[in-house]
Amino acid sequence: MASENFDLIVIGSGPAGYVASIRAAQLGLKTACIEKSKTLGGTCLNVGCIPSKALLDSSEHYLHAKTKLGKHGVLVGDVKLDLAQMMKRKETIVRQLVGGIAFLFKKNKIESITGTGKLVSISGNEKTVEVQTESGIRSLSAPKVLLATGSVPTSLPFLPFDEKQILSSTGALEMSEVPGHLVVIGGGVIGLELGSVWHRLGANVTVIEYQDRICPTLDQQVASELYRSLMKDGMEFKLATKCIGVSQSAQNLVIQIEDLASGSKSQLECDKVLVATGRRPYSEGLGLEAVGLKTDKAGRVEVDTHYQTGVPGIYAVGDLIVGPMLAHKAEEEGIAAVEIMAGQAGHVNYNAIPSVIYTWPEVACVGYTEEEVQAKGIAYKVGNFPFSANGRAKAMEATDGFVKVIADKTTDRLLGMHIVGPWASDLITEAVSVLEFGGSAEDIARSCHAHPTLSEVVKEAAMAVNKRQIHM
Repeated sequence: MASENFDLIVIGSGPAGYVASIRAAQLGLKTACIEKSKTLGGTCLNVGCIPSKALLDSSEHYLHAKTKLGKHGVLVGDVKLDLAQMMKRKETIVRQLVGGIAFLFKKNKIESITGTGKLVSISGNEKTVEVQTESGIRSLSAPKVLLATGSVPTSLPFLPFDEKQILSSTGALEMSEVPGHLVVIGGGVIGLELGSVWHRLGANVTVIEYQDRICPTLDQQVASELYRSLMKDGMEFKLATKCIGVSQSAQNLVIQIEDLASGSKSQLECDKVLVATGRRPYSEGLGLEAVGLKTDKAGRVEVDTHYQTGVPGIYAVGDLIVGPMLAHKAEEEGIAAVEIMAGQAGHVNYNAIPSVIYTWPEVACVGYTEEEVQAKGIAYKVGNFPFSANGRAKAMEATDGFVKVIADKTTDRLLGMHIVGPWASDLITEAVSVLEFGGSAEDIARSCHAHPTLSEVVKEAAMAVNKRQIHM
């Protein structure tokens, strides 16, 4: 079988793969991108970031109309939920964005191939990738291959996904009716976001978390504030609790749980259970063994600082390698990898990668947590400022939360910023830029922030590092 020749073959069209493909084409590389699904965009665009944010936004509008518009003098009568329309809107957004990637591929002359790709052999500098398509096998060859296959949800041995009652994140985005009681196993980002969606729409939601607090990797002060806010809104939590089994009642599921502190066992009856215990790299079936590559116990591929595996010319990025499973981290790695391939100086500053939880209030963080700074033995200063003291937050009736700034005690250099509050996802960008350029808390404090805006809380928190906040 004759091979089709390219400069670069990308396997996977998620945030890492499609962005890397476009950047490679811009740099003059003849590029092919292989995607096993019928649509481009990977988990993020199809069944992850984008559809979940669409539902989070819609559910927040619904809750706002039901509970808050009256305070603004807006009387809307009996607010009703049209879940089918909400889902239709979500699907329209996904379709538009997926179509946008297809347009960009065409614009940049990228060969888009639908099928399952795997490495089969290496001959000299050339790597051969076979693609199983609906019409047969295509053979591609290139001196460079980028693996960007992302990740998939992790199930529990006694709770395999059926996407009817036992749901992954994918199934939790597709429910046709609001469950009476949704149990979420896992108090991390995915569990809290999707739990928030269905709680706003009327479900009773109980989150079971193995650790003694939600989102264990967050700054502890921030995690505690988020927990308080979600509890106030009516979500229920069982912390330091282990799910140990499941059985079926006449109509519902019965989840057996164990309190890790006391050892006592109890059970919860629910309509649906969302298993949100994490994700694992999608590394099976890539033909790694055929070219001498292995994965670690978590299924990840080891790479060097240039994203190259142990086999010259084969690279890996995104969820397939060590690091947080974040779409924007994957995008940055994809761009850096192909720029390095093209002889440029691609680079990712991992200390300046923000993370966001799209609950309400939102959470956004970048840099070190206070616990990490303490563990490193760095002398530091902290400035806090609450949204409750901000005029714009009061006008929005969104006063929960605060901004926390951590700076080096000697140099004042910014070490981290942590926000729990309204539109934290947008506010964190200022801290990312300051971290990237090695700036200080004073740089933020001395910068003029428009009034009245939520960003003034960021400024006041930076001022508070040196005990000179104005409005508190």
